[in-house]
Amino acid sequence: MHTATTGPATFIESEHIDIRARHAVDACVARLHETGLVTVAGLMGRSSVFDFANQLMHITPHPHSDPDGLTTIQDTGRHAHRAGLAGLGRGDLEAHTERAGVPNPPRMMLFVCMRPAAEGGDVLLADGRDVLASLIAEAREAAVMLAKARTAYFGAGTGHPSQVFTVRGDGRILVRLRQDGLARWSPIVHPHLPALRRAIANSQRRLRLGPGQGYLLDNHRWLHARSRFTGHRLCLRALGEPSVPTPTGFAPDSLGARLPTTLDATC
Repeated sequence: MHTATTGPATFIESEHIDIRARHAVDACVARLHETGLVTVAGLMGRSSVFDFANQLMHITPHPHSDPDGLTTIQDTGRHAHRAGLAGLGRGDLEAHTERAGVPNPPRMMLFVCMRPAAEGGDVLLADGRDVLASLIAEAREAAVMLAKARTAYFGAGTGHPSQVFTVRGDGRILVRLRQDGLARWSPIVHPHLPALRRAIANSQRRLRLGPGQGYLLDNHRWLHARSRFTGHRLCLRALGEPSVPTPTGFAPDSLGARLPTTLDATC
């Protein structure tokens, strides 16, 4: 696994955990607590992906998951044109968090490559802490507006009103986002979306995943995206709640400015 030219070469190495090592699960939990991201390798089959996920989370089903709870991510040839299903195509997939349109999105996501694309299909990850820090530095009004309660509605008719940044009473900040046809925005937020997209682009790191390589992340902190691809890319995804309680989102200690607490504290 390696980064492309964007981002430091040590990005993946710094977050990598050897899943064969003793106490690997404990190391993953500690890393999730610290940075919200772990990179892994050596998960060469569906059963190994399931077993690893099952050690770290209580797997929760997705509308498109298979009977074991894992979701097969590939170009199905029939879903990409439908709103909310770009991930099952081969085009660009904009930065998002998983299940933004439900009241309580899953805390964790494991994503593993089984078969890479012939070309493209790179993963783009952005730490919500970095995105918010960029906004505060360059467009603080945008950061404040994007933290105002109920300024976004994610999902279809049964979706969920929320905000991009939820600031809890304890100060921790949670991120929720989608940018497709199932995202609707308050008029007071709409002018600030270009600043949000710039902050995400400036924070993204690129991963080219090979067979058995992947990442585990805090879905309340990290945004993920994908570049378009050719070939028969095949990946597996697990969503769930952590088996061991860990703090959600991130603390704003190093951001240099506090945002007002979100009145609607629902993520």
